[in-house]
Amino acid sequence: MNLGFVINIVLIVLVFSIIVIIHELGHFLVAKANKIAVREFSVGMGPSIFHFTKGETKYSLRLLPFGGYCMMEGEDTSEENNEKAYLNKSVWQRIAVILAGPVANFILAFALAIVLIGIVGYNTSKIEYIAEGSAAEQAGLQPDDEILSIGNERVYNFGEVYIYMQMHQNGNEIPIKIQRNGEKIQLAVTPVLNQETGMYQIGISGGYTREKGNIITTLKYSALEIRYWIKTTVMSLKMLVTGQAGVKDLSGPVGMANVMNDTLTEAKEAGGAIDVFLNILNYCILISANLGVMNLLPIPAIDGGKLVFLCIEAITGKKVPPEKEAMVHFIGFALLFLLMAVVMFNDIKNVFF
Repeated sequence: MNLGFVINIVLIVLVFSIIVIIHELGHFLVAKANKIAVREFSVGMGPSIFHFTKGETKYSLRLLPFGGYCMMEGEDTSEENNEKAYLNKSVWQRIAVILAGPVANFILAFALAIVLIGIVGYNTSKIEYIAEGSAAEQAGLQPDDEILSIGNERVYNFGEVYIYMQMHQNGNEIPIKIQRNGEKIQLAVTPVLNQETGMYQIGISGGYTREKGNIITTLKYSALEIRYWIKTTVMSLKMLVTGQAGVKDLSGPVGMANVMNDTLTEAKEAGGAIDVFLNILNYCILISANLGVMNLLPIPAIDGGKLVFLCIEAITGKKVPPEKEAMVHFIGFALLFLLMAVVMFNDIKNVFF
């Protein structure tokens, strides 16, 4: 085991830990703002390796660096006459506490995107290369054309073009609007099946170069960067639900860590510390935005599942019995744990075998 590998692993653990800390800090700060007692604020899961208590809260660092939690007073069972209990707060206060975690991840991703784009510039939707004899060339597309929309979907960077093509693997004609020398032009291109890859392609590529702008442009494209990663996560989930991707295609912490290790190693060889820093920033943005989306899914045991029960309460005016909600979340947690085990098994198999 060489020193470079150890350093990469430390950096990867730090990335995951920081993102989890920010997520749980969102819950923590809004809980405190609403005068809810927090029993424990934990970074990591499993056995505690370090902890201290300040005021009413125990702060823990646990063995497994992936995950964490903010345990609030009276979160699962009613506690009468306890003004600091979570369940004794109004439904809107509880919704704010639950939403705070994912929102904190989106804020973190946006802040880091500002730093990244401020340093290297933003990605555009300009075509940089067109394959000779390709469907794109036959349709009249040219290098430096800026794609405004593809398939009637507005795009702002070339990554969104790749997402669209991946999600629409067929030979149907695609309307594509471009801007060329200030003029907007409507074209249509019909993808061609690549026999070697088995993918329908139009023969264009881009996203290799970045442009720099003023602070307004930086803020705009930082927001669009988060939009892109949110869109990527949602589209990936759609592929999973529609059967375009399977459980074997899912990647968990081990698989992500392996990809990050390869990327950081290449970055270190290519550009040194600055390239490593920029790649870490990019992964932080990706993972933080991804975590924000995933936690909003209406799945029991995670924030989105809790929001479902809170929305039911807000609409009906009646609180779901805590014991029944806790049972649903327990079953959801067990199923999530099973899924995580399957994903981790796939990760280990793909990485080591």
